[in-house]
Amino acid sequence: MSTSPAREGSANAASNDTAEEKPRLSEHEKKANHIASEQKRRQAIREGFDRLTELVPGLEGQGRSESVVLKKTVDYMRAQLDERRRLVARIEELGGHVDDGMRR
Repeated sequence: MSTSPAREGSANAASNDTAEEKPRLSEHEKKANHIASEQKRRQAIREGFDRLTELVPGLEGQGRSESVVLKKTVDYMRAQLDERRRLVARIEELGGHVDDGMRR
């Protein structure tokens, strides 16, 4: 079965209209968009590390060593989890009840 020339022409015209409305990006524009996207991603990471240095004790005034920030953050979180377990155990020793959701 063949398609009539009118249908082919109208299908091509529709796709041409779409292409005319939104032209393809040039290689220069693609590269600029990629660079801007990468800069935005890196900025978000920097802001996340800055926020960690505000939240984790002992990181104030530290250099921007991301490995140090991550290690000290993990150490701090483990200490907080240990403290939580101790508190749950103490509450139960004193006869209190702790919901299962609060044990973790």
